[in-house]
Amino acid sequence: MGMTMTQKILAAHAGKDAVRPGQLIQAKLDLVLGNDITTPVAINEFESAGFEKVFDSKRIALVMDHFTPNKDIKAATQCKQCRTFAKRFDIDHFYDTGAVGIEHALLPEQGLVAPGEAVIGADSHTCTYGALGAFSTGVGSTDMGAAMAAGETWFKVPSAIQVHLTGKLRPYVSGKDVILTLIGMIGVDGARYQSLEFTGSGVGELSIYDRLTICNMAIEAGAKNGIFPVDDVTRAYVEGRVDRPWTAFAADADAEYERTVEIDLGAVDCTVAYPHLPENARSARSGADVAIDQVVIGSCTNGQLADMAAAAAILKGRHLAPGVRGIIIPATQEIYRSCMHEGYTDIFLDAGCVVSTPTCGPCLGGHMGCLAAGERCVSTTNRNFVGRMGHVESEVYLASPAVAAASGVAGHLCHPEEVMNK
Repeated sequence: MGMTMTQKILAAHAGKDAVRPGQLIQAKLDLVLGNDITTPVAINEFESAGFEKVFDSKRIALVMDHFTPNKDIKAATQCKQCRTFAKRFDIDHFYDTGAVGIEHALLPEQGLVAPGEAVIGADSHTCTYGALGAFSTGVGSTDMGAAMAAGETWFKVPSAIQVHLTGKLRPYVSGKDVILTLIGMIGVDGARYQSLEFTGSGVGELSIYDRLTICNMAIEAGAKNGIFPVDDVTRAYVEGRVDRPWTAFAADADAEYERTVEIDLGAVDCTVAYPHLPENARSARSGADVAIDQVVIGSCTNGQLADMAAAAAILKGRHLAPGVRGIIIPATQEIYRSCMHEGYTDIFLDAGCVVSTPTCGPCLGGHMGCLAAGERCVSTTNRNFVGRMGHVESEVYLASPAVAAASGVAGHLCHPEEVMNK
């Protein structure tokens, strides 16, 4: 029996000709990632184990993105610990205020992830990099600490679900709508410890940013990872970014999948995940009675320049409804600068929004947009659990940048056509 794309990458990194679902392997790593929340714990474990050196200072990335610029003394202390560690071991890829970006947008942008590589990160949304044809997954801080020293870690080889895509996206529909639709179909545990492997003619209709968004939220279906085949879209993105050889892996024709999920992209409409789970997927057209207090457009899920462009197209010449707060967060410094050059920043400010430095802050209810009791937010982030963005009695509605921007203008949850056709 043949192997899936994920299984092939894992076999190569384990030095084996083949692996099978359920098999325990030890695999070498191309990159180990941590952020300002998870890295301090990993450093503590690293030091308590008595490690004296890292496996490769060029293959560790530490990104200070969650609570920076430092929101309080605890955040400042955590970042100081990371800075000290990075300086001690000459970590090449240390990103702090002024050079930082939201980690899962920053690493692909900087060419730190390439097709065929194996990446772990002490952040659950590390699965984002499957969009580039890499195996990437989130781990705990203890595993990160050990991996920084050893350069390898263990995995149980996952089985796979094939997501077969056909058709083309309709206007205003994006990768966010596709992944919310998929999670609505299979549930938040529908792919538990499995690989979501995307195939079919529809793959070529998705931009690299659609793919990054889709893989980012693979974990919201319980998946170990999400992964797309390497094609011309992938190659165009990594060209000029990745400066090292890489290998494109492809699933065998007789690869074994637990099941196949069929999605016609042409049938996907703008979709919203209602509180309090990403699987509560409904049409954006059914939200007229859902008045909102805030919109957040950004995060590792939807903070790319394409996302900023989608929001700007809706907000241009329009203003947020009275009482609605708008928070725009470009995911990296480069995207922030591009927003200024493209005129998006002026559009956002004219619409009554604030534009923030790159940060994860509001996504996890940390800072820069926490919600009070009874407040509702339409957010382009990835989770809407109870209390995720603030008070336990607040509500988060997950949506695309186009839906979030349109909802901000309308003052209630709505489809972009409702705003654009006026």
